[in-house]
Amino acid sequence: MTELRVKELKLSHFRSHKALVLAPDARPVAIYGPNGAGKTNILEAVSMLSPGRGLRRATADEMTRKPEALGWKITAILQSQHQMHEVETWSEGGASRNVRIDGKVASQVALGRIARVLWLVPSMDRLWTEGAEGRRRFLDRMTMSFTPSHAEAVLTYEKAMRERNRLLKDGQRDAGWYAALETQMARTGAEIHGNRLTALEQLVAAQAEAETSFPTATLTLIHPEGSDALMDETSLLDAFAQSRPRDLMAGRTLTGPHRADLFAEYTAKGVPARDCSTGEQKALLVSLILANARALKAQVGAPPILLLDEVAAHLDADRRAALYDEICALGAQAWMTGTGAELFTALGDRAMYLQVTEENGISNIQEGKV
Repeated sequence: MTELRVKELKLSHFRSHKALVLAPDARPVAIYGPNGAGKTNILEAVSMLSPGRGLRRATADEMTRKPEALGWKITAILQSQHQMHEVETWSEGGASRNVRIDGKVASQVALGRIARVLWLVPSMDRLWTEGAEGRRRFLDRMTMSFTPSHAEAVLTYEKAMRERNRLLKDGQRDAGWYAALETQMARTGAEIHGNRLTALEQLVAAQAEAETSFPTATLTLIHPEGSDALMDETSLLDAFAQSRPRDLMAGRTLTGPHRADLFAEYTAKGVPARDCSTGEQKALLVSLILANARALKAQVGAPPILLLDEVAAHLDADRRAALYDEICALGAQAWMTGTGAELFTALGDRAMYLQVTEENGISNIQEGKV
């Protein structure tokens, strides 16, 4: 089987890690230690091997170890299918991060073509009960894992929309000022919508085909205009023009894929995810991450890297054991954190263990065991 995994990870002045070198194997990596020791910082560093701002959505300056450093650097040897890549990403003085792949300057989107990274973090536990923005971001991360160019489409759309919103706030009524921006928004908006629908189709298929101990979710992409809203390029271009009077009053764009929401239902019970118990909501999230991973494995030939922060929260012992079994069956390199080694007992010798402690603001790591 082809693999996608981190073979070596080096951190310099990243968060609580002044200097760190790890050489994991293909097994899951179980990281345990007290809160605040720096466990999540390791997962965040791995998440920076993919496009975007990482699993915490932090600024480059926030990731810099204070007070002695003016920047940070992450270096990794990444096995992607049958190829090895050296990936470097860093920031100096809080500036936007840079990327090099195999010694050559690269874009963040290029990272998405060689590394597929999925994550589940505690802040996502509120996904189904909070606003639509978080669910859109969750959907777009999954979509980007299937279609790396989705990130470029989203950035282009959002940039054009910000410029359109500026015109709206200024009260500009000349249609000529809007034409080019709305054309760009219609083109990329239709691409975004199509990519999202394709991703949902792949997730649905992966859930239907899998034998899993976790509940499946029925997923629907909805819009304020209704679930049958037309999101092709021609329809979007017309919608932007028609909505200008309303948008002028609001001072912002009120129609388009940036208003979409992801609705999820606990399939077996027919209950919306937002109305499920905390444990059921967590199980649905785990189920979707696993479905995403299985679909990616079918698409690219290797399972993605999984980052599961405090994954044991709200999962009982049986569910934890089932999760570990599914991760191992998938063959994914999963980086998992927890406060105690006992949370990973069901993994046995199927995992690599790291114990993290903190002293004087510096994280210390040693090989652990269960």
